[in-house]
Amino acid sequence: MKAIVQDVYGPAGVLRLEEIDPPRIGDDEVLVRVRAAGVDPGVWVLMTGRPPLVRLMGYGLRRPRQRVRGRDVAGTVEAVGSRVTRFRPGDEVYGTCDRGSYAEYAAAPERLLARKPAGLSFEEAAAVPVSGTTALQAVRDAGQVRPGHRVMVIGAGGGIGTYAVQIAKAFGARVVAVCGPGKADLARSLGADDVIDYTREEVDRDGPCHDVIIDVAGCRPISLLRCALTPRGTLVLAGGGHDAPGLLGGYGRALLHRPLAQLTTKQRLRGLMAEESAEELGELGGLIESGAVRPVIGSAHPLADAPAAIEHLAQGHATGKIVITV
Repeated sequence: MKAIVQDVYGPAGVLRLEEIDPPRIGDDEVLVRVRAAGVDPGVWVLMTGRPPLVRLMGYGLRRPRQRVRGRDVAGTVEAVGSRVTRFRPGDEVYGTCDRGSYAEYAAAPERLLARKPAGLSFEEAAAVPVSGTTALQAVRDAGQVRPGHRVMVIGAGGGIGTYAVQIAKAFGARVVAVCGPGKADLARSLGADDVIDYTREEVDRDGPCHDVIIDVAGCRPISLLRCALTPRGTLVLAGGGHDAPGLLGGYGRALLHRPLAQLTTKQRLRGLMAEESAEELGELGGLIESGAVRPVIGSAHPLADAPAAIEHLAQGHATGKIVITV
């Protein structure tokens, strides 16, 4: 099969299209004929091996443990393992995989897959799992958003942010979207009640009035973000800063600032490491089928152009989700 592989850490140039053997599946895995795959910041992290913390987490110290890139996947079931009970060949599925989705076939654990919502194309379905789950857990769990809350989403025009705006609205919040001028209309079309153009105004424009701030972009000092929070508000760090220097990279914002924040203020600071599952996909699927949430695809690229797609994402100005078609 054709696949995007790498043998060393580095920029997008280390990726190449190569013919390799299809993956063998275990008893609890599903072999998916890939139709589309999503691009998310985690792909860039595993490609570059930055920050170094990622290598220490078991992804390979000197070189990537898994050669094939990509995690989001949508396609049709080709074969199932002996202990798989929810799927059979021919089923249309979407979810995440551990061994790479930028390929003609991918092996995914049954627990990370769900049936594709009937109203979604494969490209739209591939745009949901990682970014949608991150947004859902940021709004529902870390932010504990309730009806009437005033919620700010920073990075509202990107892959995670477009979902966070819609999910917060579905939970009954008043949403303020922070994005560039070219994405303001998109944010409003997704339900944002107000938009802050970060090239003209800062996030503390309205003072400490936000019950929850979900920061996807990771570009602003925590001290500034706290100025936009109510005295008992919650700051959720849900992404961004993946190319920050140091051992911890962008993860250091939550790990290093949280203890101090908890000692000096009643505001809550929560870092988020999202965990995908079939159950989370089920909740997202329900929101999609109800019309409350829709995937936003900024661009689609053929498999051979996956390196360029990842590079475009890394530049930080992508609209919605980028997908790879196979």
